[in-house]
Amino acid sequence: MSRFMMGVKRVFDWRVRGVRCVELIGVVCLAAVMVSVYIVKTAAARESSEISQIEAEIRQDQQRVRLLRAEATRLEQPARLEALSRQLGLEPVEVTRRANADGLSELAAAHQPVVAAAAPAAAPAAAPAEAAPQVTAPQTSSQENGL
Repeated sequence: MSRFMMGVKRVFDWRVRGVRCVELIGVVCLAAVMVSVYIVKTAAARESSEISQIEAEIRQDQQRVRLLRAEATRLEQPARLEALSRQLGLEPVEVTRRANADGLSELAAAHQPVVAAAAPAAAPAAAPAEAAPQVTAPQTSSQENGL
């Protein structure tokens, strides 16, 4: 027999208190495998519970999104918006209240707040505007102006 084989035979025959050393090593390895499987199993169970919690949150969020979309659809209904505009006294813009491009400067000047220092500068500019075609300024109610 070779020297290597003699060493292996000696390890297999070596006894500690009547128990072979190989058997002790086998029992220790088996115990290590059992502990590692238990640890992996508990970690997998923990991950599984976290996944189920996250899926439940996703379902709740999807339900909330559906409810919010339904609420937005209800709030945007044209009949509801028309009723609210009637309650506030709002009405559609009349065709006669349109302005052309030439009359926009007059409309802008008509709606500017009058400031004491700016009043003399605005007076000379009013003369050339008279030559422009007449455009009726939009009539506003006190509710639209916030008064």
